[in-house]
Amino acid sequence: MVKTVVGEETQLKLTENRLSKSGLPCQVGLVIGDLSLKLDRGFIYDLVPTPVNEEGEPACSIIGKDERKRPSSKGGKPHNNDSALFIDKDWVAEHARQVGRMLLGGMKVVGIYVWTSESSFKNSTITLCQAAKSVAEAAPLLEVDWDERLLVHIGYSPLRWTCRNCSLGSNITSGNLRPCDLKMGRILSARQAFRCTYDFDLRLPICRGSSSKRLVDILHHGISGHAEELKGAKALIDGKLANEDEQFELGVVHDVEFLLPFNEDKYLEVCSQKEVTGLLVFSGCICSYAYSNSKEPASQALTDIKEDIIKSLRSRLDMMCDEADRKSDSKEDRSEENNNQILSGNAALQLDLQLHSKHCSLSFPRRVFLPWLADTFLCDYVQPSESVEVVKDHFAELVFIEFPNDSSKILEPEAEARALLSTTTKSFRKVSTPYSLLPKSDDSLSKQNRTATIFGSDEKSTKPAGFNLMMSVLVLVVSIVVGVVVFVVRSS
Repeated sequence: MVKTVVGEETQLKLTENRLSKSGLPCQVGLVIGDLSLKLDRGFIYDLVPTPVNEEGEPACSIIGKDERKRPSSKGGKPHNNDSALFIDKDWVAEHARQVGRMLLGGMKVVGIYVWTSESSFKNSTITLCQAAKSVAEAAPLLEVDWDERLLVHIGYSPLRWTCRNCSLGSNITSGNLRPCDLKMGRILSARQAFRCTYDFDLRLPICRGSSSKRLVDILHHGISGHAEELKGAKALIDGKLANEDEQFELGVVHDVEFLLPFNEDKYLEVCSQKEVTGLLVFSGCICSYAYSNSKEPASQALTDIKEDIIKSLRSRLDMMCDEADRKSDSKEDRSEENNNQILSGNAALQLDLQLHSKHCSLSFPRRVFLPWLADTFLCDYVQPSESVEVVKDHFAELVFIEFPNDSSKILEPEAEARALLSTTTKSFRKVSTPYSLLPKSDDSLSKQNRTATIFGSDEKSTKPAGFNLMMSVLVLVVSIVVGVVVFVVRSS
């Protein structure tokens, strides 16, 4: 359990001034920061208010007879101590889910904050714990299974900050809240920055009778499997083998490379040759950042980058699923599925790959980076049909920061990506053609701008494989003949 929490003084003071001038009787929002097991401390980088819901109503309101207005600035106390908070937990959780996608390594949604009077807070502890639990489920901490979140209370009349540790047990009571020490300091400037450009190439078999039939299910399973592989990867930092206890210079972005072990493809072990009906190739390049405390070893930064890579893959896939759900009834997707030889759009995610044999065109969102606080970045994702301009409004709405008009400050290290998909019922030997021999798309995408590429096989793609097999046998026979001749000559 974290007993001490340190908040970024600059941001917390800005939040305090904003709330004091707002005239609002209450407000709820997210706590952005980190929880460190090694240092046994929590860190708060910023407090982000939850925007109004789709009906234009605030996510938090006061229910009670008289305490509808904020007490006077002279310090008068509320007249009614029976007032309590109503919190739209689902809306706050959705806000946490979307903000969680924007956070990079070492940054997490670690709890909620509330601006309200002391009496309303005391009468709403169970409601606040339930809201914190909903946020934890929407934006989980992937590194470890934390069963706690932070609850920051900013009270007025008098103005006072308190922080509590909220235990997320199955039975939520007022006893789930325990006080912890809250301090303020300059912590963002003491962050070590790390950057990684990660290439991945996953080959996932499509097996007859497998429980994972749809494209989205196979991809989710493949990403989870790759997360386990990535945990064991060795790392180079600035071109040198990483010493996991080493600490690095501040103010400099350190480059990280991962070295994956040469293991046998475990995805193929679960399927015998006669059961494999296709091969799905998922490949591309991801840009990742991570920020760690200067007192933490490099191993923590490497863990954060690995987590960010996997989270980014999952976020893109989830965004595509959300988009597919919104367009599930559109005539455009249905006409493409029924009439075209090449299926385009997110409807391809719902395909049963054990039955489908057509080629499919699929584009993944690309990641862009926006400047945030103290030379750090947040990220957002741009759909193929969108420009980077759309992220400005999204950024301002979700994290409550106005983005400058200069779009040149948005980093775009990932180029637009395209993905192709095909399945077949041919034998595994025919569908396991090497990637370099697979048919290329018309735009001849380079390795750098393939965010995700999915291939199977067809009859045309098997011809180079047969030619290669014949050449291999021919070379083997010639080598044996030459070896026998040399042996006979030397013996005589």
